[in-house]
Amino acid sequence: MLIGLRSSLLVGLSTLAVSVSANAADLLIEAYGDSTTLGISCIDHQCGPRPENAVTFLQDKLRAKYGDGGVVTNLGVGGTTATQLDAGNDRRGGKPWVDRLSQSHARIVTINYGINEVTHNQTPQQFYDAETTLVKAARASGKLPVLETANPMLDRRLNARLADMVAMTRRVAEEQHVPLVDQFASVSALPAWQQAMSDGAHPSASLYKLKADFDFAVLDPIVACLLKTGS
Repeated sequence: MLIGLRSSLLVGLSTLAVSVSANAADLLIEAYGDSTTLGISCIDHQCGPRPENAVTFLQDKLRAKYGDGGVVTNLGVGGTTATQLDAGNDRRGGKPWVDRLSQSHARIVTINYGINEVTHNQTPQQFYDAETTLVKAARASGKLPVLETANPMLDRRLNARLADMVAMTRRVAEEQHVPLVDQFASVSALPAWQQAMSDGAHPSASLYKLKADFDFAVLDPIVACLLKTGS
């Protein structure tokens, strides 16, 4: 189920050579991404952001283990792409990625895109270029970027195109030596995962909780290392 996570975790821990001084009260994780980061689900054909999302569940797991350590801020924006995050035109306030990073106190930034790249007819190369730019800028700002592949989609044709985007995220993680949470592989390996989707692209609360488990498997040892380093 946690396909691709173990090797990425080792890469992530080695990346912690960046200069970091973290105390439990200031270890901030910022979660960037699309509507599956924001936490949209559809209930009785009514779709919207729900409190039962992967970021909230991840925060609960971190709080249960570390108390006030590892605060997660949800900065997902529905309908957006990695290119828009970089340019600062994703309805988040008009700040380009490099400016946002310079004003951020986060130690870790998670990046979750791919679905809207498919629906916006971007090419895998465009997605690869955008995610490479995001990762390089985050590292240059002294933060640890953690990439996430998108969760799968129900439509087989769209999901096949999404798999091409997922391959680009994996490629960027490998080339840039940053941790990867392979949500696409992990969710796809679940029995009857399709039944846990609330619509064609958005998980239900139960699947968001599983996605948080996959996030935690990668982020937990990184947070532990950062907190230890800052103690």
